[in-house]
Amino acid sequence: MENANNISLVGSDATERKTKKPRRCKHEIYNDHFQNFKRYALPKAQLVIADIPYNIGKNAYGSNPSWYVGGDNKNGQSELAGKNFFDTDVNFNINEFMHFCSNLLVKEPKETGKAPCMIVFCSHMQQFGLIDLAKKHGFKGSIPLVFYKNFSPQVLKANMRIVGNCEYAVLFYRDKLPKFNNNGKMVFNAMPWPREQVSKIHPTQKPVMLLQQLIALFTDPGEVVVDPCCGSGSTIIAAKRSGRSGYGFEIKKSFHRDAIKWLHQEGLQGSFLDVLDSAIA
Repeated sequence: MENANNISLVGSDATERKTKKPRRCKHEIYNDHFQNFKRYALPKAQLVIADIPYNIGKNAYGSNPSWYVGGDNKNGQSELAGKNFFDTDVNFNINEFMHFCSNLLVKEPKETGKAPCMIVFCSHMQQFGLIDLAKKHGFKGSIPLVFYKNFSPQVLKANMRIVGNCEYAVLFYRDKLPKFNNNGKMVFNAMPWPREQVSKIHPTQKPVMLLQQLIALFTDPGEVVVDPCCGSGSTIIAAKRSGRSGYGFEIKKSFHRDAIKWLHQEGLQGSFLDVLDSAIA
């Protein structure tokens, strides 16, 4: 299956898969801070995906109907008005995050076309600061990513100004360009945002299909994907559906509980043998 940008959701050559034994994939979500990763003996990751706090503070629900009861300003403000998305955002240490990602990615290979990378979702205002900080942690290269939607949550401002319909991220790598399973096709850094009809666990939950596309581009089946701020667990779900191992950290107990429930529904929690060809079929 391919998306509108012609990105395979699996991202591996079928002939190559037949010559390799299926790898044992594992999927875990820990109710812990990513700083404590050494407790869990995680394998090194080919790809880190993270959605960090956007530092929008008490305006987290600004321009969103959730600011008002029932989405209507006639009903007055809701309990979400003037609130942060999460109380944990205030204590997020971006330097510790970068250090974690640098340590957990696989070592820079001698060969080209095999290097790891990380993708950090962020606000458009954070991109340049992140790029500068990442260089201090060994990430010399970066590629900005834009994901455009055919809708906008800023409906309250629709008659006042241009509204936002994009999400932003930055792809970081050390020296060599990262592994790139484009199958000879051009991939733009502006990608469509797939709209999924699912109940959200987390306010900033990313679509599983979008995460699958990114995982397919930058990893091969059987490799490891890590999400240090995994929220709903959608990255881990995407890793499973793509035939990759996935490990996530979530410190909020309520999100962790719901993420584990989703993981159980997929039949994932714990170790199991993924026959990759059947997963692809």
